[in-house]
Amino acid sequence: MVELKLPMDEKTVRDLKVGASVELTGRMITGRDAAHQWLLEDTRQEVAPFLEGSVIYHCGPVVRQLEDETYEFVAAGPTTSIREEPYQAEVIERYGLRGVISKGGMGLETLEGLRRSGALYLHAVGGAAQVLAQAVKKVERVFMLEEFGVPEALWVIQVEKFPVMVTMDAHGGSLHTEVEAFSKEQFERLLTTSA
Repeated sequence: MVELKLPMDEKTVRDLKVGASVELTGRMITGRDAAHQWLLEDTRQEVAPFLEGSVIYHCGPVVRQLEDETYEFVAAGPTTSIREEPYQAEVIERYGLRGVISKGGMGLETLEGLRRSGALYLHAVGGAAQVLAQAVKKVERVFMLEEFGVPEALWVIQVEKFPVMVTMDAHGGSLHTEVEAFSKEQFERLLTTSA
């Protein structure tokens, strides 16, 4: 298990390869479809310091507001990330991100963006939203809550030992591509042996 502190530098990222199990500690930010579009409409200087050297988590959390007006995460599961493919590489480059957390993998444009920028795609376990929420220790602030609503807002959070796996690395490696190729090969083998 590799323990990483956020923010992190490019060398740290480039030292990691597909298959590495990682625990993240530090500050990260959530963002889904509306957030990615908003981040690219203009360079959002108010958000940029929270993104640089950190990761964006494709997550639509369930959040509870406490009596003291602070928030806590009740559930923090990953959403499927391929929807962000049209935006992700540019968001990574513009804001100096070192990673993306989600599930399901992303496409070739993002993979090339990871290689170019020195960033990672980190896979979080789907179906474990309440367990992942336990790693969220504090909500620092939130951007665009009124405009986007809870799931689409950009939540700046402090996490401790947030568990993920590197499935796309900064060297062009992709576990998703490997699994797809292996599955296709096995499918074709089955077709030829059953004929």
